[in-house]
Amino acid sequence: MTMPEHGQPWAVLRDALKQKGRKDANWRDGRTAVYVFNAGEAVAEIQKEAYAAYMSENGLGPLAFPSLAQMERDVIDMALGLLHGPEGATGAMTSGGTDSITMAIKTARDFARAKGLEPGPANIVLPQSAHLAFDKACHLMDIEVRRVPLRQDGSYQADVAAMAMACDASTLMLVGSAPNFPHGIMDPIEALGAVASAREIWLHVDACVGGYFAPFARRNGVPVPPFDFEVEGVCSISADLHKYGYAAKGASTVLFRSEALYAFMPFDLKGWSGAPMKTPTLSGTRPGGAISAAWAIMNHLGVEGYCRLQGEVCDTRERIEEGVRALGFEVLGKPLLGLIAFRHPDVHSFAIYGELYKRGWFTSVTKEPPSLHLMLSPRHADYAEDYLLDLEASLAAVRAGTAAKAEAVQVRYS
Repeated sequence: MTMPEHGQPWAVLRDALKQKGRKDANWRDGRTAVYVFNAGEAVAEIQKEAYAAYMSENGLGPLAFPSLAQMERDVIDMALGLLHGPEGATGAMTSGGTDSITMAIKTARDFARAKGLEPGPANIVLPQSAHLAFDKACHLMDIEVRRVPLRQDGSYQADVAAMAMACDASTLMLVGSAPNFPHGIMDPIEALGAVASAREIWLHVDACVGGYFAPFARRNGVPVPPFDFEVEGVCSISADLHKYGYAAKGASTVLFRSEALYAFMPFDLKGWSGAPMKTPTLSGTRPGGAISAAWAIMNHLGVEGYCRLQGEVCDTRERIEEGVRALGFEVLGKPLLGLIAFRHPDVHSFAIYGELYKRGWFTSVTKEPPSLHLMLSPRHADYAEDYLLDLEASLAAVRAGTAAKAEAVQVRYS
């Protein structure tokens, strides 16, 4: 495509945009269970209006836009209130989970350097199920990643003893997930905290999925184990607002136990020709709309609204758990929040996924072990039965296809 010589009317371009998206996953109809967190049209309208109100403002300039600086502080204060931030805890908004994780690793690295705790090539130790954003960040910073196999007891949790054995004098960070993305399982953060405290190693909790879900699930009576700053040894937490915080895309938080730890995150440079500049996160320009939309959604929903929405998600997950078990599937581990992974003992999950895709479902899969994967939103409450019916039909279609192939092979060689 080349740039047109003459501009086109917005009405024409608006129609063109609609046409371009006609083959995209239609998440609005409840048949998509990945990438989008659909809390309904009312929340979506607030996202749009609040984002548009500050879409031209730049969070890079707190002196120019003190309103954004205050909204960011409000968001961080609310986050710390939910996640048991102690006196002096602080943090910043970022563009997403990868940004938050990258900044947490960078902060831990610079803290270790300043304290003389990095005698050799640095490494981090994490479970096999931890998000690949850790690998991306460590690739940028030339830090070794030591992935440790999960426990072999069917829990799909981090193996704390094996992770402790993988640490050495150059270990910058231990990582636990709350929950992990592949299986939706909470790692034993308390046990990791004990190791981190005993070894004086930085413990980061990746709560990108659960940070704005687990506190409300606990209020609803779900037995969520301690995972945040109430656990001694947790130094930092990543938690995404644009996931189960239902904010507009481009909003996450990275939180630290103290100002002393946070001080190693910002980048501050005066030695160039331009004005001195200090950036708290990886980004320079920081979209004001992402900040304003997060602030608006958190204040709109409040504790009551989040408890209601997260309760709907947990109820839907339980209905799907019951339904898939009735069809002969095995649910991996004991999911507590909005993610669930399950597999069938006789039929390959990826074949079933293909049949579901033909029926209009855009979901996900997990590789280890091969399984079907759902990341549920409140909107899925209206579509759980439809999914289970299509899952049953997809299972039957794969079985029929397998039987037909076997019969054809038998006929060919008989």
